[in-house]
Amino acid sequence: MAVLDAATSAGGVPTRRRRARRERWTPYLLIAPAGLLVAVFLIYPIGSVVYYSLYDYNVTKPWGNRFVGLDNYVTMAGDSLFWQSLVFTAQWVVVEVGLQLVFGLALALVINETFVGRAMARALVFAPWAVSGVLTTTIWLLIYNPTTGFGRYLADAGIGQYGTSPLAEPGSAFWAAVVAELWRGIPFFAILILADLQSISRDLYESAEVDGAGRLRRFWSITLPHLRNAIVISTLLRAVWEFNNVDLLYTLTGGGPGNATMTLPLYVARLAIDAKEFGYGSALTMAGFVILALFSVTYLWLVRVGKDQNA
Repeated sequence: MAVLDAATSAGGVPTRRRRARRERWTPYLLIAPAGLLVAVFLIYPIGSVVYYSLYDYNVTKPWGNRFVGLDNYVTMAGDSLFWQSLVFTAQWVVVEVGLQLVFGLALALVINETFVGRAMARALVFAPWAVSGVLTTTIWLLIYNPTTGFGRYLADAGIGQYGTSPLAEPGSAFWAAVVAELWRGIPFFAILILADLQSISRDLYESAEVDGAGRLRRFWSITLPHLRNAIVISTLLRAVWEFNNVDLLYTLTGGGPGNATMTLPLYVARLAIDAKEFGYGSALTMAGFVILALFSVTYLWLVRVGKDQNA
């Protein structure tokens, strides 16, 4: 019996080791398909952009493609249009995200209240978010059309002149594009903030009201602290999306007039798609990638520091 127990014990040790090894590697095997997809659809494209950024690469002139090292980045540093587009991109992101947050928060607070026709109001608020960028541009091109748009009716009322469009002047083109993007972007904030608003317990408001807190005090002390995470996530996502905005500006203004509404991604699209300059366009793309990565890390770090200080 003792000999049998010893044999069983001796045979059990390798079995337990194999089981432990299998349990240790099973999670990695399960996430392997997802990891492979990430490698194919994320790492490979980034690596390709880095590769092409080191080349003078034009698909229409393959005989002239050659390795240039960091020459594209040196050219970028002296490219005035690059810096102009970068400044405009920052202006575009700050104005768009700031206004979308303010108006989205206001709309979410309104449609969170109980009133007749609230379901219809929510549907109307959320509808623009379902419209594609190109269709949004088509709508606003018709609105800004100097012959059939609202400019004609303003001219009929004695405001402005006939045959003018806000897209024709550099200053007005910026705000015309801002208004068009606000129409599409505000519902994004309204949706996320409304979802978070509905998770706030009504008991908190009732207790604060009993303690004599007014509407403004309840907003600052209860509503905003609970919306902190939703606001942080939505502003970060929207900032990244607005930085990469191409479809609306490309079809609405094309970066004009006179490059007045040229963003960095739009500049990349003009070089890589229109001029087929994949090498220099890849270098500009890498610059945008680094800027977005630094912005995201810094933004989340500042939010975390502010949260720790308030704790």
